[in-house]
Amino acid sequence: MRSLERHRDAGAYALGVLDAADTFRFDDHLMDCPVCRDLVTELTPTARQLEAYIRVTPPRVDPLATAGPGLLERLLAEAGRLRRRAAGRRRWLCAVAATIVLAVAGPSVAVLTADGPGPERITARDGRTGVSATLTAHDRAWGTDIGLRVHDPEGSRVVCELVAIATDGSEQPMTTWKVPAGAPSDEVSTQGGAALPREDIDRYEVRTTAGKHLLTLDRR
Repeated sequence: MRSLERHRDAGAYALGVLDAADTFRFDDHLMDCPVCRDLVTELTPTARQLEAYIRVTPPRVDPLATAGPGLLERLLAEAGRLRRRAAGRRRWLCAVAATIVLAVAGPSVAVLTADGPGPERITARDGRTGVSATLTAHDRAWGTDIGLRVHDPEGSRVVCELVAIATDGSEQPMTTWKVPAGAPSDEVSTQGGAALPREDIDRYEVRTTAGKHLLTLDRR
């Protein structure tokens, strides 16, 4: 996608309707585009309202049905309230992010930056191993689709894997990778998936295929 097309995809991204390839590219774009990050944040409440509407609306609505007399006023009032709340939430998230950067408590930090029907984004860093990652997860009919960007100072040493840990303790591998010897960067971007609904996943773990734990990306 060209840069302008990426900006135009902010709405589709917030609604979770992009395909896996475009979603992965837009995840990369969000890392460097504050404008699109703000757009996605502003659109998230709207996406939640649409999901709530879908849940309570019958499969078919009479096209001649008319709205109640107070519906428009209530919708406008709700839209204004959501916009004010979204603006306040953005300021709160910025303050939290600044606090985390200035005072990291403990060896591992995870920040969950999305909620609701859209994509879920988790960023984490482990102080012991130096491994950090950003994971984006999408609900799919078959389970959960993820995009992962990993920074590992010693990534070329071994083959690594991402494992989904379910709330019942079961595990499913999602993807494996290795930084090629002589690569210009120790950062890897990869995609994967698991036959688990996102709501049934408790956390994600980055490990070596030999079983050494490198990083936890916690959803809770």
